[in-house]
Amino acid sequence: MDIFKTLSERGFVQSHTDEAKLNAFLSSGARTFYVGFDPTSDSLHVGNLVPLMAMVHLARAGHRPIAIIGGATVRVGDPSGKDETRQLMQNDRIALNGKAFEGQISKVLTAGGCSTDGFMLLNNDDWLSGLNYIEFLRDIGRHFSVNRMLTAESAKLRLERNQGLSFLEFNYHLLQSYDFLVLSERFDCFLQVGGDDQWFN
Repeated sequence: MDIFKTLSERGFVQSHTDEAKLNAFLSSGARTFYVGFDPTSDSLHVGNLVPLMAMVHLARAGHRPIAIIGGATVRVGDPSGKDETRQLMQNDRIALNGKAFEGQISKVLTAGGCSTDGFMLLNNDDWLSGLNYIEFLRDIGRHFSVNRMLTAESAKLRLERNQGLSFLEFNYHLLQSYDFLVLSERFDCFLQVGGDDQWFN
């Protein structure tokens, strides 16, 4: 099954890395991929349906999905598509929302034909909350160019509109990129599926 062709024909592909290499990567064996969901409310919304459906298609083609609940990144706030800084949420609310997301994601994936042991549900709070800030800045932050980060659509739009961007939000990209590092090292996961707001990562 040419899963990349299937996803393209169904309108799931808007942008991607090198198409030939991505095709070869997906057709050369079972691959682990992930999609992230920040639990900003007590329920998924219609915008989450597209990546969930893409997960089902990829799983049916023999690839292994990981759904990441952004229990840590939601505390920072994704600046993408926002006119102002997201309101901070209490930890107990984040935990409840995360549990609700886990239940809904499990239902969608199992209804789509994934067995319960065919996908993983992880929470990035498990590896992000324990980071030592100074070590993180030294070991991870030094690889990021502020000039390059300012070209990200989320930052550029906010600055062009003179709406400002908090230092907290500016760190969101580092944390999401660190998710990718952890998943690649622990689960041999080298593919992320998501919206355009993920492209910078």
